[in-house]
Amino acid sequence: MGVAEGPEEISDVRLCWVVGRYLKRIGEAGEIIFDGTGPRDKSDFDNIDGVEVLFAGLGTDTDTVIEDKVKANTAPRRLTVVSSDRRLRKAARARRANAVKSEAFWSELQGELARKRVAGRQEPMGKEHGLSEGETEQWLEFFGLDE
Repeated sequence: MGVAEGPEEISDVRLCWVVGRYLKRIGEAGEIIFDGTGPRDKSDFDNIDGVEVLFAGLGTDTDTVIEDKVKANTAPRRLTVVSSDRRLRKAARARRANAVKSEAFWSELQGELARKRVAGRQEPMGKEHGLSEGETEQWLEFFGLDE
């Protein structure tokens, strides 16, 4: 996904994978709730790291499901509700949950995923950029392969 793409330009499955990457990067987990019952085959939504994908089902909508989840949560201050719906953000704030507009969340997500990971890097820089010519010659000489 390019940084310029918006969430409305990608499939629901791709959106879930991108949000999952973001949540994993920041060390969080979350839920994405879609209206309706979703596709018949939901296997594409399985095993997305950091994201549980839910469908509101028939007879209700996503906003109602989210409101119910916020009301039922025993630690709402730890929640962040992402929605551009004013009513839903107001309900989240009433329970002292964080409320973020979708556009602001998407901008944060894009910025985080575009940023290279430097802090907490697992791999040495040499592995990413390769050995210098001098280092290569030293190793070849060390193993007797410099001839």
